[in-house]
Amino acid sequence: MIFGASQNDVISVSSLNRMARDLLESGLPPLWIGGEISNLTLAASGHAYFSLKDAGAQVRCVMFRNRLAALGFRLQEGMQVELRGTVTLYEARGDYQINVDSMRSAGLGRLYEAYERLKAQLEREGLFDNRRKQALPANPRRVGIVTSPAAAALRDVVTTLRRRMPSIDVVLYPCQVQGQTAAQQIAAAIAAANRRQEVDVLIVCRGGGSIEDLWAFNEEAVARAIAASTLPVVSGVGHETDFTIADFVADRRAPTPTAAAEMVSPSREAMQQQLDLTRRHLERALGRLLTDKMQRLDYLGRRLQHPGEKLRRQQQALANLQGRLQRSLQQGLQRRQWHVASLQQRLTTQRPDIARQQQHLQHAGQVLRAATHQQLGLATLALGKLEATLLAMNPEAVLARGYAIVQHADGRVVRSPAELQHGEQVQIQLAEGRTAARIEPLRGTQSELPF
Repeated sequence: MIFGASQNDVISVSSLNRMARDLLESGLPPLWIGGEISNLTLAASGHAYFSLKDAGAQVRCVMFRNRLAALGFRLQEGMQVELRGTVTLYEARGDYQINVDSMRSAGLGRLYEAYERLKAQLEREGLFDNRRKQALPANPRRVGIVTSPAAAALRDVVTTLRRRMPSIDVVLYPCQVQGQTAAQQIAAAIAAANRRQEVDVLIVCRGGGSIEDLWAFNEEAVARAIAASTLPVVSGVGHETDFTIADFVADRRAPTPTAAAEMVSPSREAMQQQLDLTRRHLERALGRLLTDKMQRLDYLGRRLQHPGEKLRRQQQALANLQGRLQRSLQQGLQRRQWHVASLQQRLTTQRPDIARQQQHLQHAGQVLRAATHQQLGLATLALGKLEATLLAMNPEAVLARGYAIVQHADGRVVRSPAELQHGEQVQIQLAEGRTAARIEPLRGTQSELPF
């Protein structure tokens, strides 16, 4: 019974394949497996499909494009390899297969181990650190090449340099790039270039090949020589997928020798185009500057005057100012004279006649006294009349003759018996005081009180 399924449970084929895949992937760790490549197919997608076999069995394998690109050699039918991968199952077809992570040629395991060991050591020492790497010169006058005189890489580099910048001189530091003594020769050539100091940048290069062919560039002697170089070093070893220790230590890594030549040399055509563009900009700028200066010169020429003409103009201006000053002084003096004469005339006209004013004052006093006596008499007579009228109209005088004023409780004056109610409290104002009373009907007479 699998995964707790009962005898009556029915699963799909997809479920079965998925269970088998999970069992394979969880039960078997990634393994190194050796065998021969057969039935190799390189798909248009970039993936590689093949079988790995020995004398007694075979297994399907797949190596995806990203892993294949970093392999460093081409897969071929019948090649003996050692690969590392994960055992799995392709569910769509139910094929048991290996997903390959890495691969090496059979018998090269020790080389790969040495490569990885030296790479880790140099990385710990800081030889791969970008901070220690030098910048390439923008316009080198002389380029050094460390390679074999018979190498095709030399022809590619020289052809590219001549095409891009013919003025660059090339210095060859010959050495073997393959074989047992190649690493020592490459290191010695790099050291010689640094002693002679006759180039601006150094290219270390060779064409592509197997890992054995390129092994000299994985040697520690070459890596240390590149790291010790005071000249900037560009590594152009093998094809784009080939990576060596020299690539990591060099100041710049180029995917091919041709790319290394392009990296160190400016393009003559690009520089010519830039020069033409700069020349056109300069011509336009100089044309604008010349036009501006010519217009400025014309403007200043129109403003330029002969010193005698300028002196004459200043003398004329001075004479005009002198005339205006004299006229202004004369006009000011005349205005002040006219003002003084006007003040004298006004003073003479406004001088008072004291005797005449005294007579006028005496006469006015007499008229005022007569008018005052007259007005006082008339006012006394009018006051007497008003006093008599006031005495006649005084209510207290009427009350003194025996009359009284009857008022409601709220102070309204009673003018008719019809305004009174039976039992109503009223106030009576007499000549010598006030008193209260209550309204009762008269006995023996017809009452005028309302009921």
